[in-house]
Amino acid sequence: MSFLALPDPDQDIIARRRDIVRELERLVPAEQVISDEDGRRAFDTDALTAYRRMPLAVVLPTSTEEVSRVLGYCHDNGIKVIARGAGTSLAGGALPLEDAVVVGVSKMNRVLDVDFENRTARVETGITNIAISSAVAPQGYFYAPDPSSQLACTLAGNIAMNSGGAHCLKYGVTTNNVLGVKMVMMDGEVVEIGGPALDAPGYDLLALITGSEGQFGIVTEATVRILKAAEGARPMLMGFASSEAAGACVSAIIGSGIVPVAIEFMDKPAIHVCEDFAQAGYPLDVEALLIIEVEGSEAEIEDLLGRITEIAEAFDPQVMRVSQSAEESAAIWKGRKSAFGAMGQISDYYCMDGTIPLGRLSEVLVEISSICKRYGLRVANIFHAGDGNLHPLILYNANDPEEVEKAERCGAEVLKLCVEVGGCLTGEHGVGIEKRDLMTVQFSKTDLAAQMRVKSVFDPKWLLNPAKVFPLEGRDVH
Repeated sequence: MSFLALPDPDQDIIARRRDIVRELERLVPAEQVISDEDGRRAFDTDALTAYRRMPLAVVLPTSTEEVSRVLGYCHDNGIKVIARGAGTSLAGGALPLEDAVVVGVSKMNRVLDVDFENRTARVETGITNIAISSAVAPQGYFYAPDPSSQLACTLAGNIAMNSGGAHCLKYGVTTNNVLGVKMVMMDGEVVEIGGPALDAPGYDLLALITGSEGQFGIVTEATVRILKAAEGARPMLMGFASSEAAGACVSAIIGSGIVPVAIEFMDKPAIHVCEDFAQAGYPLDVEALLIIEVEGSEAEIEDLLGRITEIAEAFDPQVMRVSQSAEESAAIWKGRKSAFGAMGQISDYYCMDGTIPLGRLSEVLVEISSICKRYGLRVANIFHAGDGNLHPLILYNANDPEEVEKAERCGAEVLKLCVEVGGCLTGEHGVGIEKRDLMTVQFSKTDLAAQMRVKSVFDPKWLLNPAKVFPLEGRDVH
């Protein structure tokens, strides 16, 4: 099974590359067009690095108007377009095609306006996730979604994949924190959807666009919700003798009605890798570790930690340690936020992104381990346990074609398991090419046909991010 199958490139478009580049350089300053082979090679993949395709050309606009001109030209000339933020997609969502122009928004990274009275910020979508929080932090505010890649990932990519992060348990994912967007349609038309108000009249097109994986248009500006930072926050570590016990503890905490800011899970392989990298003080003699953070006043924090500790005692934790300082809290989170990078230093990995009902967490962890053993592959589990968004990292050698295929088949079984227990294929990484041919596991032909008709309304020629999300077979609705 391979998810890399892509349509044959349009040789006529490729033959016209020189003319296309010349026209792009007329539409935007020439230094914003990358056409040389070495320059294009920097954009030939995203964070699903086992797969690469050299794009026809790369354009890095600096304004919505420039994006509009480029898309209008590509539309009129039948040229495919791949939208790109920072290229941190783990599902191949920004993988280019040989006959496609990559349009990146990384140069569009300004904060345009901040309204503290109404708690909103208007920004260009090439801004990094964490830069939004940094811009409003001096006034005591923050932007809630915090993917592990928040130092690098852009708001554009967050909107495309409806990203979450460790603190989405309390504050929600991107769709809960974006109020409006300015989007360029494939034909170059600029539309504004939503706005600074908490709710917009008419159909909720904003929710449709958030998570549409760059298939409806390129979002160039967004109005986001900013929140007042809590009075205080404190994480605690809990170590368990088994992943099953840790999973059961998570279910019990959520079932009690307590909603921490975050509940993060690591199994033993992940604990050791993260500790070696970050020196965060994680216990190394446990099989599973939970990072649980609560926030509020000092009295609220003490009360919540006490109640969580009482619940956890029923699952015989081997370690329970509450952070005693801001430095210790920062170290605890540094280990978790560095997890994917730290794992990448020791092995190639295939990162899954299925979601499951919390009540099935313990049994799913056991079955994931069993699936990986059948394929002879190691697995490290690092994920957002509080909302059931699993991130098993299947370790393999990307230079060995047989291991690549094994990792793909193993990952497919893991995702099918998530659907079988009542979950879904993706929580925040998107479908891209990674899960494209698994869509039939979750959706019927009628479901997919309805979704593709929506795609056709926004992009009738199917030029935006083609060969992603929907299985290649059966695309007859457009």
